[in-house]
Amino acid sequence: MKNGFFLVLLTTILLFNTTPFAAAKFYACNSKYALCTTAPCTPMTGKKDEVLCACDVKTGYSAATQNCQPVKQTQAGELVYSRYYPVKSYVTCTNNRPWAWCLDKPCIIDKKNPSKAVCACSVVSDLGPYVIVTDKNTATTCTTGIISSATIEQITDITDFLKTQPQPKPFPINRVAYN
Repeated sequence: MKNGFFLVLLTTILLFNTTPFAAAKFYACNSKYALCTTAPCTPMTGKKDEVLCACDVKTGYSAATQNCQPVKQTQAGELVYSRYYPVKSYVTCTNNRPWAWCLDKPCIIDKKNPSKAVCACSVVSDLGPYVIVTDKNTATTCTTGIISSATIEQITDITDFLKTQPQPKPFPINRVAYN
């Protein structure tokens, strides 16, 4: 019953927040959030355009395309939103494999492990080259599983925004070549 309620809650919230940003306004936030940058995702039963992603819970500075939201108490647990934190390296993928769009998506913090959250993310594809955050590129980096990601344009736009903010400061990004 609790799992059913949890999925209904996340799905309902997800319906109002489905499109990756295009020329978005960004916000620098300082609070608890879910970091999905390297999150593996699994399909939701009966939902072809949505996945559940296993994200890390962090507290501190991050960036979003929606106004910063505080933690909210729900029957399913603490609700936070996924935000972006600067990455140090990524691999560029150019195939049409689907990936998960998690920025600004609703997440429920795991009551048994508060360093983890499950986020309801949208499945997207065919938006152009996208990134996998990693420090090494293997033969399967761009071909295995559904991973939380962003296009190169999206990661560049949000990184450029962060360069204008006092926190969090972006790192120089290493674009990893195939090993």
